[in-house]
Amino acid sequence: MFDEKKLWKDRSVHRLKEFGTYLRYILNGHLVVVLLFLIGTAAFYYQEWISSLSQEFPAEIIIALILGMLLTHSPVYTFLLEADQVFLIPLETRLKRYFLQSGLLSLIFQGYILLMVLAILMPMYAHVSANGFQSFFIFLLVLLIIKAWNLALNWRIHYYVQPSVYIWDMFVRYFINVIFTFLLFSNANILLLLIFALILAFYYQSFYVRTKKMGLKWDLLITQEEKRMASFYRLANLFTDVPKLKDTVKRRKWLDIFIQSISFSQNKTYHYLFARTFLRASDYLGLFIRLTVIGALALYFISFGWGQIVLSLLFIYLTGFQLLPLWNHHQNKLWIDLYPVSQKHKTAAFYSILRTILYIQSTVFFMIVLIKGEWLFSLAVLLSGLLFSTLFVNVYSKKRLKARMDSEKI
Repeated sequence: MFDEKKLWKDRSVHRLKEFGTYLRYILNGHLVVVLLFLIGTAAFYYQEWISSLSQEFPAEIIIALILGMLLTHSPVYTFLLEADQVFLIPLETRLKRYFLQSGLLSLIFQGYILLMVLAILMPMYAHVSANGFQSFFIFLLVLLIIKAWNLALNWRIHYYVQPSVYIWDMFVRYFINVIFTFLLFSNANILLLLIFALILAFYYQSFYVRTKKMGLKWDLLITQEEKRMASFYRLANLFTDVPKLKDTVKRRKWLDIFIQSISFSQNKTYHYLFARTFLRASDYLGLFIRLTVIGALALYFISFGWGQIVLSLLFIYLTGFQLLPLWNHHQNKLWIDLYPVSQKHKTAAFYSILRTILYIQSTVFFMIVLIKGEWLFSLAVLLSGLLFSTLFVNVYSKKRLKARMDSEKI
């Protein structure tokens, strides 16, 4: 006999245990220490920036734009599996409590993130507003209600098939969230906020009436759940093997120009393989681009010269550390073992590719600081980046890979 409560308990407990298992590996890594340092540095410069703001600074607009994105992105964590398309669809009408609990859990988790972001933004608001921190808990309560509205509406949208509905809903909800949040932080008249609340209720009611007799789009819900878990698995894979991680490949033909210089010789086999993997597979290229762009922006806005050097080295370390799983990307493919190429060529190729990537990032950081006119510190950023990259590849990564290969032999 089908037990809805048992299904929810089994799925949620299993997923939370899975998160806990991988989080232990993540929180024990060196990456956490680096991130804490980055957070401390960012907090220092954020406080310095806030103290320089004038009373005319449009803090309400900036807060509304940021919180609007956070409120609009409101997925419901359903814990659905691929097999549910077969076994649970006939029981859809008996899963109301299951999906309600999913929504409540999603609200708790996303509400915590909302609390953290609001706590970060409140010092900026308090600096330019006469209210200070007095309205913090009122803002939080109202934002949690708006978050619940977004979650409920996002759920109703999953009854539609047309992609255009999802796109338009995202734009409309973002616009509504931004306007309402702006009015809230601008201390607008309570009557105006109540009128806006009626608009929110009418918007939800219109979708509820139209989707009341529709069925859920299970394939879309399962696909979104798999994408969310794949993102977490990719993060966990930086610290330990994740058997459930599925490879994704994108062609990116426009990047072939960077492969053409690799000769078709036997000792360059793994150079070609690792280069192709970096440009096509999973999210290695995206990770490199994101960290490089974030690091470049941070270097551009930080005026403390020695801080620029330290920050550039931190981002080089983050990039190199998160690219180490590239070594094991093909470990479960048996045809790799058929290559008539020795192990030394494989390790040399990996170190060469990793070194080249870090050298490119060091050069980008050098150019950013040079653009600011600080030629002495830009040269220091370049030399320290190249030296650190060399040490990271020749010392740290070799030590990590040697330990990994020794564990595989046991």
